[in-house]
Amino acid sequence: MMNDADAVQTRQREIATEHLLFKVMEYVEAQHPGLLDFLENSLDHLGDPASDATKNDAGVRTIAQKMIDGARKQGTD
Repeated sequence: MMNDADAVQTRQREIATEHLLFKVMEYVEAQHPGLLDFLENSLDHLGDPASDATKNDAGVRTIAQKMIDGARKQGTD
């Protein structure tokens, strides 16, 4: 069971990781157009590894698609 400090650290790590990933995606797309298309085309293979009632492949794919969409938008701003 996760305590409050662990939950906070997990959240902070997730936020930091997402930010850095976005920046890498934006940078690589700017240098080598096509990365975001490549990532988007891979989403059919993405799934939730959970083996209980929380398993939600579509939810994981939706989050990934939103990240790709966000990186596309940032790249045009």
